[in-house]
Amino acid sequence: MKVLLASPRGFCAGVERAIEIVDRALALYGPPVYVRKEIVHNRHVVDSFRERGVVFVDSLDEVPDGSITVFSAHGVAPSVRAEAERRGLRTIDATCPLVTKVHLEVRRFASEGYEIILIGHEGHDEVTGTMGEAPDRILLVGSVEEAERVQPRNPGRLMYLTQTTLSIDETREIADVLKRRFPALQPPPKDDICYATQNRQDAVKELARRADVVLVLGSANSSNSMRLCEVAERCGARAYRIDSAREIQPGWFSQDVSCVGVTAGASSPEILVQQTVDRLKELGASEVEELDGRPEGVRFALPPELARASVP
Repeated sequence: MKVLLASPRGFCAGVERAIEIVDRALALYGPPVYVRKEIVHNRHVVDSFRERGVVFVDSLDEVPDGSITVFSAHGVAPSVRAEAERRGLRTIDATCPLVTKVHLEVRRFASEGYEIILIGHEGHDEVTGTMGEAPDRILLVGSVEEAERVQPRNPGRLMYLTQTTLSIDETREIADVLKRRFPALQPPPKDDICYATQNRQDAVKELARRADVVLVLGSANSSNSMRLCEVAERCGARAYRIDSAREIQPGWFSQDVSCVGVTAGASSPEILVQQTVDRLKELGASEVEELDGRPEGVRFALPPELARASVP
C-alpha cells in the first residue's frame, strides 16, 4: 500500500497568525488568557492551549473584567467588540485578515444601499460575525435549494459575498442560481474564498484521482476540513475525516486499496499528518510520496501591540 501526501496541506497563514498571537499573549501576560470561541477549529490545537492555561469561552460574560481576551480567527460582530470595550477587557484581535476583508465589504456595500446575500453555513462562527456587521441587510444562503427560494427586498441593488472556507465548486453552483434569478446581482470585488482553501481543494482533487481512500485530518467543526472530504468524494474517492491517527479503522483498507491519500485542513498541525503516516505504515504501507503542489509564501502581520512587544 502506498501513501500519497497532498501539497499544500495543514496550517494556512491565518491559522499560523492566530496561534502565534495566543502564544505571545501567554508569554507576555501569563495565564489565564481568555479566548472567545475556539482560536481555530481544531481539537488538538485547542486542547494544547487549554493545558497551558488558555480559557476558551462561548460568551464574554464568562470573562472577568479587565482580563486579556483574544478574538478568534473567525472574527466577531461589532456588538462583541462594543461589549468588550464596555467591560474594560484588554482585547487582542486574531481575526484572519481575509475574514476582515469580508467584514469590510459588508460595511461598504451596506452603506451604499446594497442588500447582501451571504453564501455560507448557518451557525458557523465566521458567518455569525460577518452577519453582525449589517444584520438588517444580509440574507444567508447555504445551498442551491436555498438560493432558489431566497427573496431579497430589492433585487435591483444586490451583492453576494461568501464565507472564506467554502467548497469552491458548490459555491459556484449557488452563485450561478442567484445570477440566473437576479440578473443585477453583483459579485464580490475579489473572490472571498481564501487562497488556502482553494489550494487545498485543488490538491485534494489531485489526491482523489490517484488514491482509493483519502484521509482528511481535521475536526468536525472545521468547515474547510469538511469541504475537503466532500471534494474528495465528488472526485470518486472514499474519504474519511479524522481528528487523529487513533481514529483510523483498519477495515477501511481492504485488499483492493493500493493507495491512501492524506491531507489536512487549514487548522490541522503537521504532527497529526506524520502520526497518521506512522499508523499507516503499521498497517502495511511501504511507500510514502508527497505530491507537487502550489507553493504558499503568505504571512500575515501580527497585531501592532504584539508585534512591538518583546517576548520573554
